[in-house]
Amino acid sequence: MCRIFASCALAALLLAVVWADHHHHHDSKHSHEGEMACHVLSPHNADFAFTVYKHLNAKAADGKNIFYSPLGISTALSMLSVGARGDTHTQLFSSLGYSTLNQARVNEAYEHAFHMLNHSQENQLLEVGNSVAVRTGFNPLPAFLNDIQHYYTGEVFNVDFEKPDEAKEQINQHIATKTHDKIKDMMKDLDPQMAMILINWVYFRGQWEKPFNGNLTTKGDFHVDENTKVEVDMMKKTGRFDYYRDHNNYVTVILLPYKGNTSMMIVLPDVGNMKEVEGLISKDHIRNWHKSLYKNNINLSMPKFSISTEASLDETLKEMGITNAFGETADFSGISEEVKLKVSKASHKAVLSVDETGTEAAAVTTLEIMPMSLPESITLNRPFLLFILEHSTRSILFMGKISNPTA
Repeated sequence: MCRIFASCALAALLLAVVWADHHHHHDSKHSHEGEMACHVLSPHNADFAFTVYKHLNAKAADGKNIFYSPLGISTALSMLSVGARGDTHTQLFSSLGYSTLNQARVNEAYEHAFHMLNHSQENQLLEVGNSVAVRTGFNPLPAFLNDIQHYYTGEVFNVDFEKPDEAKEQINQHIATKTHDKIKDMMKDLDPQMAMILINWVYFRGQWEKPFNGNLTTKGDFHVDENTKVEVDMMKKTGRFDYYRDHNNYVTVILLPYKGNTSMMIVLPDVGNMKEVEGLISKDHIRNWHKSLYKNNINLSMPKFSISTEASLDETLKEMGITNAFGETADFSGISEEVKLKVSKASHKAVLSVDETGTEAAAVTTLEIMPMSLPESITLNRPFLLFILEHSTRSILFMGKISNPTA
């Protein structure tokens, strides 16, 4: 069967909410305004993205891949903040970097962002969405559900958590449908005290603007670390790429555009400099590298791979200052005034597939005339960082570290 996609990235996030006390741009008129509104969030979300990375990286074993959707995690927590009050809300907004904003501004910014992000182009599919699985018999406040549906394109459905196997199957099937069957079995178990689950997914499928020729793909070594190497399918392409060599920060940067508004930025640290680069990297580096790119003749070799990552975010979010939400002092009176609620767990799963035609990622893708100068060779045969960037909203859709393409 012919694959029409190039590359795919996908992620899904679950926020499980339980009883705390154990008792039972649609038209042109809006497009410019929407663009400005969603840009309100982008610097804050980018800072949050790198904070999450540093926490995940601190917990990751050597040689472990890291891949997640910062946009997805920010969205799910923002959705949760709609129902948070008092210190619980303050902690959520502080950790997200939204302290200078109010909830209404954040809601409107996400509404505009979803209008801009959720579009299908001829060679690209990008979908960002949210759902709320609500316990049968539990009635969240109408204002909360209305805001989730209006601002976050949220879909609300009922689940009978008293039949855990059926409930788990229903939620897993819902997520698999939304992520084009790329993420399965997201729900591993169900707390019998579950009141509702907030679900976010981000799905991206794009074709490279300049595809690799599959006939040139050969076996090659990828050095996971000094003592470990694995065999990979190494794709090859010679052409004019957006490139930057940052001598001060010991990295080589290359931008691989997809057809549409998205690109993959690859950051290859010099040999032995990964930890140093991870310690300093921030949104400012991404912005400066993007501004500094210039066209250069490159012999590019990069691995073809498909990876899957899974992480519990409970400890990470607590370390980032979101503590009340998980404890007995949680205040989600914006969701229910009658039932005291808290978050029991936050889970994230992401998959990334990169081949000659592009990328399929789900959270929860010619002939060239070249000057006759010798091209520079860049070989991604050791761990590298990658970012899938959406340019109209200035969003980091996905990011991570590829330590072992075969893992």
